[in-house]
Amino acid sequence: MIRVAVADDQAVVRMGLRVVIERESDMAVVAEAGDGQAVLDLVHDIGVDILLLDIRMPGRDGLDVLATIASSGELSGIRVIVVTTFEIDEYVFRALESGASGFLVKDTPPEDIVRAIRVVAAGEALLSPSVTRRVVDRFGRGPATGAAPVPGVAELTDREREITAWVATGRSNEEIAEQLVISPDTVRTHVSRAMVKLVARDRAQLVVLAVRAGISPPG
Repeated sequence: MIRVAVADDQAVVRMGLRVVIERESDMAVVAEAGDGQAVLDLVHDIGVDILLLDIRMPGRDGLDVLATIASSGELSGIRVIVVTTFEIDEYVFRALESGASGFLVKDTPPEDIVRAIRVVAAGEALLSPSVTRRVVDRFGRGPATGAAPVPGVAELTDREREITAWVATGRSNEEIAEQLVISPDTVRTHVSRAMVKLVARDRAQLVVLAVRAGISPPG
């Protein structure tokens, strides 16, 4: 069972998300709150796998919540999906840096919300092509060389570096495997090793680090 918490200051949004989630037999809403401090209090006491988090809330906002979760060993197992009004929200980039695993816009169709929860619960990142492009544009602005220092990059093997570059394009393991004519399991193994070496919390953070380091696919 995937245990989901919902944090949004709009009661109608929380209600809509609860209805969508609780139609599924393999997931349930175990907590909901209208502000950041309230949801942090709840997730400390209740086991949560996925947090659907609004950024703009009264009191402690979503970025505060993300920072607290990222710095807390006790809460490190929680994966956060930011629910935002617009994909171009400036906070999207800061949320990625703070450890968000994905993004949903508030008018996302119900079936895509459910898919997103399952994808992130399985350890993948949820970055739409448009968000990925913005990440590349934003985080690619490093020094004149086009790259910024990222600890651990020198430890990557050639294959890990190559696959990390493809991850930064927003492609899934299956799409990368097809591109490189290898198995998805092989891609998954290299991605996992690259995440360990770059100390990336999840795949979304790996994208940020890869772009910052100037790692790009051949050609």
